[in-house]
Amino acid sequence: MRTAWKPPGSASRARRPRRLRPPRRVALVGGPTSTGDVLRAAGCLLTPGRLLDGPSIRTYEEAFARAVGTRYAFSFDGGRVALYAILQALGIGEGDEVLLQVPTHVVVANAIRYTGARPVFVDCHPPTCNTDLASAKARASPQTRAIVVQHTFGVATDLDPLMEWAGGNDIEVIEDCVHALGSRYRGRMLGSFGRAAIFSTEETKTISTTVGGMAVTDDPDLAAHLQRFQRTCAWPSVRLTLRRLTKLIVNHLFTEPRVHPYTRLVYEIFGRRNPLPGPLRPEERVGGRPEPYAVRLSNAQAQLGLRQLRRLHRNLAHREAISAAYDARLTALGFTGPRPMVGDWPPCVRFPVFVGDTRAVARAVAPHAVVGRWFSSVLEGAVDPAYGGYETGSCPRAEAVAGHLANLPTHERVTLDDVEAVVRAIAASAEPIAVPGMDVQAAAS
Repeated sequence: MRTAWKPPGSASRARRPRRLRPPRRVALVGGPTSTGDVLRAAGCLLTPGRLLDGPSIRTYEEAFARAVGTRYAFSFDGGRVALYAILQALGIGEGDEVLLQVPTHVVVANAIRYTGARPVFVDCHPPTCNTDLASAKARASPQTRAIVVQHTFGVATDLDPLMEWAGGNDIEVIEDCVHALGSRYRGRMLGSFGRAAIFSTEETKTISTTVGGMAVTDDPDLAAHLQRFQRTCAWPSVRLTLRRLTKLIVNHLFTEPRVHPYTRLVYEIFGRRNPLPGPLRPEERVGGRPEPYAVRLSNAQAQLGLRQLRRLHRNLAHREAISAAYDARLTALGFTGPRPMVGDWPPCVRFPVFVGDTRAVARAVAPHAVVGRWFSSVLEGAVDPAYGGYETGSCPRAEAVAGHLANLPTHERVTLDDVEAVVRAIAASAEPIAVPGMDVQAAAS
């Protein structure tokens, strides 16, 4: 009896056990950088002649302004310093009020408080986690000079009605785009709508200079004020800049997905201690002002930011695709999270999803990826929200939202296989929940 022909060696291949793939674990940092960035940072460490001041700063600022569709951009040591610079340039100070939504980060409230103005907290619209316009209207007063409009996770605030209201009441709009580099509203880049906007290039953001921020505007008078303010800012110390460059190198190498399962284990064993500088100083956690505070961005960091801007399109396209993949898979399982009111999915800096127990989800997903817990409090980063001036109970919907937001990595090291593994782990560890805060009545103004 004749048997079917098989290619030589096919039987031995059939009996051969499948090769196991090396384990992968996706971190929240290290994704925006490249081997070229690491080499550039190493070059700055070895030849630090133009470490602080240099021509790359202005080149980077001009490229950033083009990328977000504004005329002017000015770099600083962080997005918080950029916000402080804008408030100073607008003449906001003692006796003034600035509206800002929660959940947000304590450094945003701090920047307002450092000017002498008072932050007035506005509740959020839970389906977007952005500013609730009705709450903003209720809490505005004759002392209100500005509103900080946050585009949470890169999801755009519905700007048309907000801009109309603010313009009719002589309230300056400052866009908080620290999550939203490359996101759009009705086809136009976020950061180009308000009087000014802030961006962040801290290590967890869309591009990374380890720390860093940018103030952008189309207004030439405001730009002149920002330029004068920037010139008064101190340079970071040489030692601190060298440590930040070292951190970028370490983040890139140690968070490579095939390496990270082991480096993360060492990090956990040693009590999550990191000798390299963090983005938040202890004073800021309790509402204090660190010194120096008004600091510029170094020339070396500008070189790294400029390199990443050159490949920003690829970065954003990947984040859009990964965000859409998370959304399709999680929505099919009944999970929801902050969603755009207008347009398609943006290139989320992290993908947000509402879950009942973020800690349980983080444990379940841990073999595959690190889960972020941004906005586990109405004032992220604060030891207690009261240190930033927040009164418990004043924004009940934001309080309901806080603690239910798991946020998932979207950077270029995340693959579709990673998305599948993360979603399976979430589905195995959590049940879908309703949008938190939707059944909570708005607080009395």
